[in-house]
Amino acid sequence: MENPAVRKQQADKLIFLGILLFFLGLVSGLFIPMMANPRMGVSTHLEGVMNGIFLCVLGLIWNKLNLAERWIYLGFWLALYGTFANFLAVLISAMTGAGKYMPIAGGKEGDPFIESIISTLLITLTVSMLTVCLIVLAGLYKPERSGDRDR
Repeated sequence: MENPAVRKQQADKLIFLGILLFFLGLVSGLFIPMMANPRMGVSTHLEGVMNGIFLCVLGLIWNKLNLAERWIYLGFWLALYGTFANFLAVLISAMTGAGKYMPIAGGKEGDPFIESIISTLLITLTVSMLTVCLIVLAGLYKPERSGDRDR
């Protein structure tokens, strides 16, 4: 059973948390010179800003999704987890210099415990964000009805 009030509340939360993540991305940019890996610091800044914008856009289209409530619920929480985990993984990497799975951004092998946190975040956020994209695409897909072709 669809509840429009819950859907609107989720959309509002996505926009609010998107602006929060955008803000955290901007603030992280101020500390780039102080990070153990400044190049990864730039990535942290960009991840915060881009993921914040993604959440805002998602909030704006949230009411257009034509999906069962369980898919909406799953997509909502996976989007929040994926975007914030992305920011956190890159931030930890920038602050510690670890991040062997992100060598293009200058990540080097670090403490095994820190590496396990980063790699767990990277793997789980990847699965989360791919799933969110599939859920949103399915919710936006509106097949052409046979009567629509004649117009």
